[in-house]
Amino acid sequence: MNRARTAGRRRLGIVLHGIWSRPLVWMLAVAGCAGSPPSTFFSLSPLPAAAGQGAMTGGALGIGLGPVTFPAFLDRPQIVSRDAGNRLAVDEYNRWGGTIQDDFLRVWSENLSYLVGTSRILLFPSEVRYPLDFRITADILTFEGTPGGEAVLKVRWAVLDPMLEQALAVHENTYRQPLRPPADQAALIAAMSATLGAFSKDVAAVLRTLPKPLSTSGQPVGWGEERTPTFQRLTFGYALGFVPQPNLRGILAQTR
Repeated sequence: MNRARTAGRRRLGIVLHGIWSRPLVWMLAVAGCAGSPPSTFFSLSPLPAAAGQGAMTGGALGIGLGPVTFPAFLDRPQIVSRDAGNRLAVDEYNRWGGTIQDDFLRVWSENLSYLVGTSRILLFPSEVRYPLDFRITADILTFEGTPGGEAVLKVRWAVLDPMLEQALAVHENTYRQPLRPPADQAALIAAMSATLGAFSKDVAAVLRTLPKPLSTSGQPVGWGEERTPTFQRLTFGYALGFVPQPNLRGILAQTR
C-alpha cells in the first residue's frame, strides 16, 4: 500500500515538473530570440551612370560573361571581411540578398552594357542562344574588406574567342577602395561596388583594343550574323552545359 502511494506521488511529481518546465523553456527560447538583432541584407550596385541609363536595344558587340568563380570562404550568405593576420570575420547579421556570384555577374553585366554600349550580354550558364564576339571568364581571388578600412578586389580574368577557346587577352588586377565614414557594412558594400566598377572599366578598355572576330565571309560579325556551324554548336553547348566551360586556369598556365 505504501509502495503504491509512493509510486503515485513520484508519477504526479514528474507530471507537475513537465507542466511547469515547458513554459519556462518556452520563455527562455523567446527571450533568446528577442535578444538577437535582425539580419540586414545587402546587394552590390552598378556604376551611377549605368544605373541611370535608359533602355538599350542591340549593340555592336555580343559578349558572354562567365563563369565567375569565388573562393569557398567567400561563397556563403554572410559578408566576409579579412581580420588581422589570416583570420576571417564572418558577419552573421549582415548578409547578401542573393548569392555573391549572381550579384557580381549582374552588376558586372550592367556596367559593361553601359561602358561598351550593348545590350547583347549573355550570362553563363544560359539557355539563350545568339552569336557572341567575346567570352570573358574570371577567377575572383579576393573580394572583401580589410583591417585597414578598404575594400579589395583581386581578379584573374581572360577574354576568349568563343569559337576557338583561344585567349585574346589575359590579366590579373587588384583594386582598392577606402571605406567612407562611418566605415560600417553599408560603406563596405559601396566600396566593393566601386572596385567592381573600376574592374568593369578596365575590361571595357581592353575590349575596345581587340579586333572584332571575323565571320565566315571574312567580315566582322554583325548583329544576327552567323559565324560558323562550329561556333553555333559551341555557343549553344556552352549555354546548356553540353560543352565544358573554358578552363581559365589552364589557359593562364599556357600563356605563362
